[in-house]
Amino acid sequence: MRNYQKELDALISELEKTGRVPTLLLHACCAPCSSYCLEYLSEYFDITVFCYNPNIYPAEEYGYRVSEIKRLIAESEYKHPVKLLEADSDPSDFYNAVKGYEKEKEGGERCFLCYGLRLEETARTAKELGFDYFTTTLTISPLKNAEKINEIGERLAEKYAVKHLPSDFKKKNGYKRSIELSKEHKLYRQNYCGCVFSLRVQNS
Repeated sequence: MRNYQKELDALISELEKTGRVPTLLLHACCAPCSSYCLEYLSEYFDITVFCYNPNIYPAEEYGYRVSEIKRLIAESEYKHPVKLLEADSDPSDFYNAVKGYEKEKEGGERCFLCYGLRLEETARTAKELGFDYFTTTLTISPLKNAEKINEIGERLAEKYAVKHLPSDFKKKNGYKRSIELSKEHKLYRQNYCGCVFSLRVQNS
């Protein structure tokens, strides 16, 4: 099995040698997941946080998560610029993407389709706006399949001709650090992934 954190370490080492600061479009689902990723990556990249999450239910939840990301960025100090770009997140995009997989278990094929939906819009936007790299904060979660997320990212990198940044942000105590930063900033930590199906599982 590939070690995506080691691959990222090697890439960062090369960047440090050249002194180059590439642009990165970082897909983010929520502030807690973003916290460590931004602290870590902003040392080496000029980051734009990309909020595209049509899976999140209900609409109030989506709005709250975006506002918490904005607050996190405003309250934090980063070595290189961190900006935010919010995309139109139409819930019908999610329901169309997972049609037929509504009864799949959490962490299964429905989730993979959801990863793909969000990563594809990130890759497409990164290409359109001329970013050097794209990636997602999703790999920080112990409940997310980092190998699958990276596989999807690499496939989309080929499709859109834009570089995918390998990641497994839970490594190097990344998940632990995200909890610490969430407490420091008093961030809202949701108790479900985001979609109506994960909410039903949580409430069952």
